[in-house]
Amino acid sequence: MTAPAIPVTRIGNGADATAVARDYAASIASGVIDRDRSGTVPAAELAAFDASGLLGITVPAQHGGAGLPASVLAEVIRSIALVDPAIAQVPQAHFLFVDVLAVWGNDAQQHRLFGSVLSGGRLGNGLAERGGQHAQDLKTRLAATHGGLVLRGRKYYCTGAITSRWIGVSALDGDGRLVLAFVERDAPGVTVDDDWDVMGQRATVSGTTTFDDVPVDPELVVPYERAFQVPQQLGARAQLVHTAIQVGIAGAALRDAGDFVRTRARPFFEATRAGWAERASLDPHVIGRYGRQAAQVHAAEALLRSAAATLDEVTLHPRDAQQAARGSLAVAEAKAFASEIAVEVASDLFSLSGASAADQRYDLSRHWRNARTHASHDPVDWKYHHVGNYLLNDVPPPNHGQI
Repeated sequence: MTAPAIPVTRIGNGADATAVARDYAASIASGVIDRDRSGTVPAAELAAFDASGLLGITVPAQHGGAGLPASVLAEVIRSIALVDPAIAQVPQAHFLFVDVLAVWGNDAQQHRLFGSVLSGGRLGNGLAERGGQHAQDLKTRLAATHGGLVLRGRKYYCTGAITSRWIGVSALDGDGRLVLAFVERDAPGVTVDDDWDVMGQRATVSGTTTFDDVPVDPELVVPYERAFQVPQQLGARAQLVHTAIQVGIAGAALRDAGDFVRTRARPFFEATRAGWAERASLDPHVIGRYGRQAAQVHAAEALLRSAAATLDEVTLHPRDAQQAARGSLAVAEAKAFASEIAVEVASDLFSLSGASAADQRYDLSRHWRNARTHASHDPVDWKYHHVGNYLLNDVPPPNHGQI
């Protein structure tokens, strides 16, 4: 399923990155309903993304990338999520792994993998597992054999893996230490299934990947455990991408609700009889509800920008635990709020638009299904808990990759 090599655009600054993202989003807009309905692998759309140059926007400049900050990444993802949040989610782990390599990769790893990224090689996700006590209760092992290192295990929620060039796989080594091993998508023993059958975010095709004695180059193993033993922003930056996706979903639901009210919805008969409204967009209740939704979406957008600006200041190398906590909490607030607002606005769309909006030909339910599915992986209550615990009790958030 790996896409053939095609020429890759080079992006040099933030303005170019956001322009490319918006152009790319416009190019895939016409197929969003079909992708949602089919749930099939969007290979052509992802090949176009890989060739767009967006894969390299956070690769450090000294390695040939654009080295752009978190604020640009957030706007790139939001712009794509406004059109198709499933496509926007596919490179989420890619940008996490670029960050991991930038901070913890050695020279050989950076040279090899960053070079591949800049030539359109996307890094897919092999992190979470099913069947354990939680998604990070890992059974996957990096084992030493007479023939060398091999990966053995099974991963789920492998967003982007099916069309990636590489897969970053979390595993425990022979000493029980957490490592991140990079293997080629087409390596012997790698099987990527399209068994992703859910109500929303369907085009992510985040199914099962099996590693059956997959050979691993020792030079492509990153000691991942140490990344969370010092102040870090890997989790905050990964969560910022998820925040941008939810903000994009909220904006898309608001946009489509407004379009439907203006062009298709009929006013409630009581409003017409009372002489209040000849069309739905003049109904005072519709106006008030839509205005409230717009304020909520704009607040979510502002929180996203604020959190991204905080991460720009903290950088990938926070100077101390206090700065790392500052970045994590800013993103936690933005992510929790955006998740709730996306679900609420996507549901209220039907209160504004009436029964006709439920017609399947419009596929407006995808906004709620996408928001709810995406938010389900990451409970907002824990984010509010960490924010409140810090403000009330001066307890810093945990230093792991989820806050």
